[in-house]
Amino acid sequence: MIKKLKRSCPIYSLVFHMKGTSNWHSLNKDEVEKILNSNLLHGLSDAEAKSRLIKFGYNELIRAKKISPIRIFLSQFKSILIWILLIAIAISLIIGEEIDALVIFIIVMISSILGFVQEYRAERALDALRKMLSPTITVIRDSKEISIPTKEIVPGDIIVLKEGDKIPADARLIEAINLQVNEASLTGESVPVLKNVSTLPIETPLPDRRNMVFSGTEVVSGKGRAIVVATGMSTEFGKIAKFVTIAEKEESPLERRAKEIGKWFGIIALSITALLIFFGIIRGLSIMDIFLFSVALAVAAVPEALPAVVTGSLAIGMYRMARRNALVRKMPAVETLGSVTVICSDKTGTLTKGEMTVRKIYCLNNIIEVSGVGYEPKGDFKSNNPNIVKSEGFKLLMLSSLLCNDAELIHEGGGWKIKGDPTEGALVVAAIKAGFQQDEIRSSYPRIGEIPFSSERKLMTTIHSTPEGDRLICMKGASERVLDRCTYIYSEKGIEEITKDVKDRILKINDEMAKEALRVLAIAYRRVDEVDDNIEGNMIFLGLMGMLDPPREEALRAVEVCKQIGIKPIMITGDHKLTAMAVAKELGIYSEGDIVLTGEELEKMSEEDLEGIVEKVTVYARVSPEHKLKIVKAWKRRGQIVAMTGDGVNDAPALKQADIGVAMGITGTEVTKETADMVLADDNFATIVNAIELGRWIYDNIKKYLTYLLQANFIEVLILSLAVFMGYPTPLLPVHILYVNLATDGLPAIALGVSPPDPDIMRRPPRNPRESIFTKDVKSMILRTIIIGAPFIFWAFLFSLPSGIDLARSRIFTIFVLFELTLAISCRSLKYSIFETKPHKFLLLAIIWEILLLIILLSFPITRHALEIVEIDSYAIWLALILSMITLITMESSKVILRKINYLK
Repeated sequence: MIKKLKRSCPIYSLVFHMKGTSNWHSLNKDEVEKILNSNLLHGLSDAEAKSRLIKFGYNELIRAKKISPIRIFLSQFKSILIWILLIAIAISLIIGEEIDALVIFIIVMISSILGFVQEYRAERALDALRKMLSPTITVIRDSKEISIPTKEIVPGDIIVLKEGDKIPADARLIEAINLQVNEASLTGESVPVLKNVSTLPIETPLPDRRNMVFSGTEVVSGKGRAIVVATGMSTEFGKIAKFVTIAEKEESPLERRAKEIGKWFGIIALSITALLIFFGIIRGLSIMDIFLFSVALAVAAVPEALPAVVTGSLAIGMYRMARRNALVRKMPAVETLGSVTVICSDKTGTLTKGEMTVRKIYCLNNIIEVSGVGYEPKGDFKSNNPNIVKSEGFKLLMLSSLLCNDAELIHEGGGWKIKGDPTEGALVVAAIKAGFQQDEIRSSYPRIGEIPFSSERKLMTTIHSTPEGDRLICMKGASERVLDRCTYIYSEKGIEEITKDVKDRILKINDEMAKEALRVLAIAYRRVDEVDDNIEGNMIFLGLMGMLDPPREEALRAVEVCKQIGIKPIMITGDHKLTAMAVAKELGIYSEGDIVLTGEELEKMSEEDLEGIVEKVTVYARVSPEHKLKIVKAWKRRGQIVAMTGDGVNDAPALKQADIGVAMGITGTEVTKETADMVLADDNFATIVNAIELGRWIYDNIKKYLTYLLQANFIEVLILSLAVFMGYPTPLLPVHILYVNLATDGLPAIALGVSPPDPDIMRRPPRNPRESIFTKDVKSMILRTIIIGAPFIFWAFLFSLPSGIDLARSRIFTIFVLFELTLAISCRSLKYSIFETKPHKFLLLAIIWEILLLIILLSFPITRHALEIVEIDSYAIWLALILSMITLITMESSKVILRKINYLK
């Protein structure tokens, strides 16, 4: 039945064959044509193409469904603390405290709306960064070349490729004329790949499949034709997109710590409430009084503003990062980056500029160092012999490099770009640095003939007419091939015959430059009156040009800062081992004694073997996406917080698996941006360091806020519990506690959330990933506050009771407000005194505002009645001021002492 259906249904037959065929590189052109039921000369018919479009679908990636605004909003209510507050609202309504319920509800809504607005804006902003693949492509259909939308390409289509085209689908080449393709986004290979149509062995790895072109890559020079073998999610690009969805996303450190905090606050609130109910029943209290005390203690134990301040701190961090060219897609990523211990980074375009640059020149038996980075034509030539760059031989070298060249340097959009091959572009930039003008030179020496470059010849030769009327022949290519055609050399003495010893010396210099990961091209020339048959014979050797995709200058500084603060930078690249080592060494990532692994070596290692040596490996070369996942997982099993940066689709799975993925906004692929936690709008590796500093700053401020909150709330709970358990009336009513928490935990807490960073923020090593948020400095601060404040406040309550419970509560209310405002000043820094880190303007203004508000509330009968307090006397003011001064002096002096004995590191 199947055989009969295959014979009668060409489309079924095509699908049947394609499902069992993935090694297109190992098939010759005729075999591919037969399997795809196409025609290499005439292409598909329009009717056949429409039929296949229905069967195979559009040539586009399936995007993950966008999170709806409603789901984003509802996700804000997943916090345990929010649920505790919702329970408090319900209890308040049950016992008739509508005002208390309304106030708590307003806090919950403000927190949720703030989180929703920030996450919604981040998602919408990311849409502006997404780039589509090339919108149209030329195909052959019904024997005609036509332009169609890339999404309408189907398997079997014949696509026509030219310089600048973005390849829309995976295809087997059937024609390639000097066709070079930039596959950095897929394989990580920074140098364009020269393509051909030869059939390859079945075991050929993807980066070496020279007879294939892949979706998402770009033609940099030459032209060709190819038959489409895979579209959409079936392409190599699409397979990785599917693979990304498989990698599980773990909780961030902030999410884990938020759950920890919520759990402990919940346990405290519920435990104390249970005890209170037990003691209340024993003492014969009414159900109404028991509920009243329960709500009071729950409100005292739970930090109402915690979700708002934590979310607010992260939101402010997102805003500041956006101003620094980093779009954070998920709030916790801001804090997570601050705890990163390992950064796994792709080389091409991330650590390097992605722009080939001439770094070293051999000319007239001298080595010349060339400064400048990328395509910007600024730089100097430095040599032990300063006269070299003024010599005729050097000028001829630069002239020939510029003429034997198809690339063009253009100034566009405020920056410099190369139209054509990046390697040829590097030669153009070097010539312009030497003072040559590309348009002027090429018009003065018009090209009248050429012998194009081929992988077999490894040479390119061009013929030019000169202003003097004769002919100039220029040649560039592999050193050994150029030297084979050279009879002479341009030396310091002029043109001389080249000997075997001289050739051997030049080849030795070539090898030395290659060991530095420089891509070396030899340059030669010859002037003749008329061109004869021996065009490439009797050439005059001029020199060697060594070039490299250079490290970003800002990446050099960023790596240095990372190492200073204890973050391990790791280079993961698809480039060759020698190139990767040289770049890593220049960046400071690789040091003597470090291990360099290739993808082949990594493939043979078990996960356990890799985990055993992963901390010694700083460079990975010739790796695939699966290898990158293996590396990230090995680091995570070592208990590290891992960040992965990259711009190519090959980085996406590792970005998904890492604790935080950072994608490039300009050169990054769509899959990478969708996967990342953060997108860098400027593709600048240095932005990572800024983000690390900001992440640490936010985490520190959340710690300050929590410490402040815990100090105040623990004392509130302690005082209320002692009073109830010892048989005294409750010192504060729920409305008092609500106001104290709103007034002191509101603006002052928010002000602490935006405090400037401590002086040592970028001198500290990363936090231990397993470290609790309740660190030594937090515990020490809380303990000191309880020891100082709790006895004094409880004594003040007992001292005031003989004057009546209403006056006693009013005094304690005033003392609590001023005491907690003093704690806010002390919490400006958990380690440094206020003389070393002065309170900032926002904090001082918040405290002044709360003091003025307190004075107003205490001054008018209507506000006193609303808060259930009476007019206070001078005792309350003096008691509050004395406690505040004692607290401030003790807390600040203890910081200095504890830091001197190295307790607060």
